[in-house]
Order: sequence, then structure tokens, then C-alpha cells
Amino acid sequence: MKNWRQKTVLIFLTLGAVVSAACSAKKPAVSYEFTNIRRGTLERTVSSSGKINPVSTVRVLPQMSGKVEKIFVDYNDPIRKGDILAELNTDVLRLKREQQYAAVVKARANYELQRINYRSQETLAEKNLISEYELKTSKTTLDSQTADLAVAEANLKEVETEINHYAYITSPIDGIVLDRNINVGDTVVDSSSNNSSSIFTLAENLREMQIEAMVGELDVVSIQKGQAVRFSLESLPGRNFSGEVESLRMVPVVSNNVVSYTVIVKVENQDGALLPGMTCAVDFIVERGENVLMVSNAALRYQPTNLSAEKIADMVFNVSLENMDEEQRKAALEAREQARTQAAGQNANQNTGITGLLAGGGQQMRMMGVPGGGRQSPPGQGQGTRQGRNAGAAVVMRNLWFIGDEGKIEVMRVRTGVSNGSFTEIHSREDMEGKQVILREKI
Repeated sequence: MKNWRQKTVLIFLTLGAVVSAACSAKKPAVSYEFTNIRRGTLERTVSSSGKINPVSTVRVLPQMSGKVEKIFVDYNDPIRKGDILAELNTDVLRLKREQQYAAVVKARANYELQRINYRSQETLAEKNLISEYELKTSKTTLDSQTADLAVAEANLKEVETEINHYAYITSPIDGIVLDRNINVGDTVVDSSSNNSSSIFTLAENLREMQIEAMVGELDVVSIQKGQAVRFSLESLPGRNFSGEVESLRMVPVVSNNVVSYTVIVKVENQDGALLPGMTCAVDFIVERGENVLMVSNAALRYQPTNLSAEKIADMVFNVSLENMDEEQRKAALEAREQARTQAAGQNANQNTGITGLLAGGGQQMRMMGVPGGGRQSPPGQGQGTRQGRNAGAAVVMRNLWFIGDEGKIEVMRVRTGVSNGSFTEIHSREDMEGKQVILREKI
């Protein structure tokens, strides 16, 4: 029994020694993947799709009913204003013109006869041989005959207009024939009828086209008139086209509970490569930075796993002090001490105390007038050419981790700019082109 107890004690002592050795063993060294800060061009874009259409199209409807006798144009034919597109049969109209001409002759004869009769009545009335009533009756009959003659002449003119003008369907614009909806022998109905439909569709100018793109309500605030646009076509791979925003239509389009707005993009089509009806992928360029310092977004998201939150916050705070002037540095130190006092006295969450203050550049530092815990970089240092709408955007400071000269991990604060989702523009007081920063930890 005694030996059994001794063996049990010995086993526990051995296990304790093993556990103690394991706990006291050093953590394995962390290895990293690195990336370099480099210069390049960055764009922030809003993507959409659209359809290419002519800027202006005209639908031609017939002004009279009849059978199509001749067609003078076909698809894609260039036309000038006044050119005859088609001719309608006028056989019935010519017969009607003869009838109307006979009606005019008859009306004119009745008018002339009544005019002579009225003059005779006037002579008799002067000699008091007829009553005033008879004279008035003769005058009324003359006025009626005058009106009948005018109606007959108008009817004749209408028929002649139909024969000489309406029977010939002409182009109202200079342009090109996009669509033809009639054939010889078809019967068309005049435009005043509900059954009438367009017989030709004309485009005013295919050298200038427009894209109708749908942009969601979350992105439409980034669209403005004159904004640069880049688009591509599946039918022309590898080729990019450019344009600019012409207008934004305020009428919302709701589809499957998604609200979108139509944006009109003006494009040039000098070589005729763009055809009506083509679909395209559109990128609205919101911001653009050329020859700017940029780094991978993964490097900006990296956070050391072998350092405590307090240690990270302390390192970030100390490096932030280097970018402050004396007044800002003093205010930041006072804010940190106040946060520590409050955290110790109230046992508050560290995220609302020191850690929140140090890691983010935080709300308290912004309240002190220190944007993002640092100041903007002086002009000309580490910056390139910028275009976009973020002139008044808030300053955002981020952390980049690197290995210092002594082989220890260090941090620096940079101001971020344009981002394309993979890389982000950064600004610093010094040119950091080529500097190696930590991308991620190796597993």
C-alpha cells in the first residue's frame, strides 16, 4: 500500500514537471508574408450595365390611308430631309379629284348665276319694284352659294394635297433608316386612327450615341453631370470606350423592390463600331488617383496576434504622438490619463477607455480636433494626381505594421484615400515607395 502511494506521488510529480516545462516554453516565432508600398493608378468606380441607343429617333406614320405602291429606302440607308421614303397608290384619289373638280365647277356656276340675280334684285329695289325682304333673300342665297363654292374648292385642294404630298411619305430629318415596317402591297392607316402604327423608324445621327444605364439608389449619389465614364462591349473584347454623364433622370424605376435610376451617358461613335441596341458594361469613375502611393487592403486590415490589445493600443498611440504638434500631443496625453482614470474607477470596458482611444484615433481625439489622430501630409510628399468628388471627405487614419531595424514589429499611421477594393491610396509625411509592410501571418 505504501509503495502504491509512493508511485502515485511520483507520477503526479512527473506530470507537474512536464506541464510546467510546457508552460514555460517560449512561444514559436511568428513568420510573416510581406508586401511593398508602390506607386500606381487607383480608381473608385460605380459599375452598371446599359443599352446603347441613338440620341434621337423619329417614328414616321402615314398621314393618309392607302396601299403601298413603291418603297424607295431600306434598312441602314442614309437619308436627307425631304427624301421620299415610300409612295401610296393614288388611283382612288385621282377619281375623287375629278369628282371634286366637277363639284367646284357646279358651285362656281351657281355662284355666278346668283351673283347676277342679286345685282338685278338690287336694281329693282332701287326703283322700289321689289320688297326689302326679296332683296335680303337674294343676298342670303348669294352668300350660301359663295360658301358652297369655298367648300368645293377646299375639298379639291385637300384631295390634291393628298395626291401631291401625303401619298409620298417623306423623311422629316437627316439621318439613317433604322427600321422598315411595310412592304409593297401593304395597306396603311392614317395617323389619326387608333390602328395606325409607324412604318419607318429613323435615327437622326449615329455618330453620337447614348447609353441608358440603371444605377441603384445607394450608388446614384456618386453620379453627376459631366462625370467620366468607361464602358466595354462583349462583342468587342479588349477594347474600352469612354463617355460622360449627360443627365440623371429623377424618375425611380422599381423592380423586385430594388430602386434604380436611369443615367444617360453621351458617347462618340465616329467609327461606327457602336450599334443601336448593344448592351455594355459601364463604369462611372467616382475618384481617380494617378501616380499615388498604394498598398494592399489586407495590409491595412492586419492586426498582430502575438500582441495584446493594450500593447497594440499603446504602440499606436505612441506613433500617433509623432504626427502631432505640441498642443495636440498634450491634449492626447491628458485624454489618455483621463480615460485610464475612468476605466480604473468604474471598471469600464477597455474598448470605451484606453484601447478605444488609442487603437482608432477615436471619438475623443476627434472631439479634441485631432482628425484621425494625425494631420494631413504636406503637399507634394507621397502624393500624385487626384480627380474625384471627395475633396471634403473625412480624414481616415489606418495602421501599417512592419519589421523595424532592430528586428521588432513596429507600426506606422497613414492617411487613406481612394480605394478600388483591393488596393488603397495612402499618404504620409515621407515617401514610402518600396517600403516593406506586413501583409499577413504565415500559418
